[in-house]
Amino acid sequence: MASKMTFLFMLSFVILTLIKGEIVNQNNSSAFDFIRNLQGCCHKGSNVQGLHELKLYLDRFGYLSYEPAHYQPNANSTSQSFDDELESALKRYQSFYHLNTTGTLDGPTISRMVMPRCGHADIKAHQQMHSKSLHTVSHFQFTPDSPKWPVEKTNLSYAFGFNYSDAYVPPVVRAFNTWAAASGYFTFYRVNDIASADIKISFERGDHGDGGAFDGPYGILAHAFYPPDGRMHYDAAETWSVGPGPVPDTIDLQTVALHEIGHLLGLGHSEDENAIMWSSIPSGSLKGLNADDILGVKALYGLK
Repeated sequence: MASKMTFLFMLSFVILTLIKGEIVNQNNSSAFDFIRNLQGCCHKGSNVQGLHELKLYLDRFGYLSYEPAHYQPNANSTSQSFDDELESALKRYQSFYHLNTTGTLDGPTISRMVMPRCGHADIKAHQQMHSKSLHTVSHFQFTPDSPKWPVEKTNLSYAFGFNYSDAYVPPVVRAFNTWAAASGYFTFYRVNDIASADIKISFERGDHGDGGAFDGPYGILAHAFYPPDGRMHYDAAETWSVGPGPVPDTIDLQTVALHEIGHLLGLGHSEDENAIMWSSIPSGSLKGLNADDILGVKALYGLK
């Protein structure tokens, strides 16, 4: 009898473990997983369900000027057609991420596209890839008309929204301190009144009224606006980590804060995968500033 009870207990444990594992796998699915379904089933000239959503993705991140209101989203319409514009947009995307510019949805391109990322566009649609203000050994990005904080605004205040947990404050404070030390120019201080703060930090869900709707776990992680707007939003649907160290199946809050503060200061996305201003971060990983990020902010503000 005892051995039978032991066997039943062990069997129950195994079943529960498998169920738990299945739940974890489901929770780790990306909001961009629809792109995986397109691999190997579409080519130039084809009409495939899902290409409409792919065009919206490429439009959002700056690679395509797509006006879906002009299309009927069904399998027989141009919204689901693999046309010349889509091929060109894929090539621009592949060039930015140093992939082979095949203009097709190959494996490496799809693997890059489904990674959790910042909601900020990488480039402006149809922007010439070599017209950016680039240092000869760097890949930071900003244009000559990029907004930046005026010279009298180097000491910036920040505040957290009413729904912001105290547990998530220290990583953001550390991120501000890191940028202050690296720039040798900006300082940051916390205030209580979010309405009057230069930088306003909050957790948001879905469509929260700023034109950059969030999409659930492992899709768009956060976004921030160029100066002097100052808004910085995290997606509340993500599973966030405050460390210490990398935590599996979570997104590191401090790493994302470092990235979004770069946007708040006026930096765009970098083409250097080692830079904090690279657009994506895998779950369970950490990242800090590197030379490209520091060169970028110093170049933008004319610092030595």
